[in-house]
Amino acid sequence: MSNSADSPGTGSSPVRNRFRPVRVLTAAVFALAGLIFFTSFNTAKGTNIRTDASLLKLSDLIQERSHENHELNESNAALRDDVEALAERDDGSTKAEDDKLAALEKSAGTQKLTGEAITVTLNDAPPDATAKLPGYPEPQPDYLVIHQQDLQAVVNALWESGAKGIKVMDQRLISTSAVRCVGNTLILQGRVYSPPYKITAVGDPEKMQKALAASRAIQNYMVYVNVYGLGWKVTEDGTVTLPGYSGTVDLQYAKPVE
Repeated sequence: MSNSADSPGTGSSPVRNRFRPVRVLTAAVFALAGLIFFTSFNTAKGTNIRTDASLLKLSDLIQERSHENHELNESNAALRDDVEALAERDDGSTKAEDDKLAALEKSAGTQKLTGEAITVTLNDAPPDATAKLPGYPEPQPDYLVIHQQDLQAVVNALWESGAKGIKVMDQRLISTSAVRCVGNTLILQGRVYSPPYKITAVGDPEKMQKALAASRAIQNYMVYVNVYGLGWKVTEDGTVTLPGYSGTVDLQYAKPVE
């Protein structure tokens, strides 16, 4: 029998001490599995991470913040009225200066505005909507909801018609207002709204309606109205008073990190 170092059965055989990649790979898999279990436990903190509970909590938080912002805006508007009343008692300004300031405030949208108005109402289509006209595909979920560009198209058309002031839902728009949608909700100046969305504008009703009809973006929207049932309604409201903008007018911008 050979006494070769490669023979099995010798106590000092290098074969048994040789590096085994399979064992190392197995150990690595178990280590990775342990890390995943630990991470999952640490993330869940004892809760079921497969549910939508976290999303519901986020939605509740957004609604709560929206309500708080509404109350703060009302408080801010009341304080602003008090400050302006005190300032008017004896501010040392002339009548010409007061008139100029009033005109600037009116243009800025911080004062109430009364005049002839129309209201445009946009709404989601029914969730079970189907194509009403031949030649069109069955709707995707995206086809059945109001999008940011739909709201922007209406606002832009109304401004182009010469509207003197616009209110979206219960808030007055100013030059820095941004109409944004996240999912199927509207976020406007720190507050959250769900459809139907109402846009009220003060101006010449006939010119405003003509501008709406002439808008290419709104014409595209009307295809979805006729085919899939998205909501569209335009009403003449007579004389309406729009509220003044009551939020902050300070500009916020990014700053470089020092």
